[in-house]
Amino acid sequence: MLPAATGVAPVLTPLAATGTALIMIGAVVTHARGKEWSQIGPGVVLLAIAGVIAWGRFGPYAW
Repeated sequence: MLPAATGVAPVLTPLAATGTALIMIGAVVTHARGKEWSQIGPGVVLLAIAGVIAWGRFGPYAW
């Protein structure tokens, strides 16, 4: 989020959010396969936050 706030290379913000979302998908899958159900919640929350940031920064109406 810092590149978007400072205006220096703002394209890095959605790319970082997309990368974080991909990592969190892997984390959720790994915890689900290991039957670590209590650990899935934080991963899903972080995945949702990264997804919203990536969705909001890509596209014709990026904020």
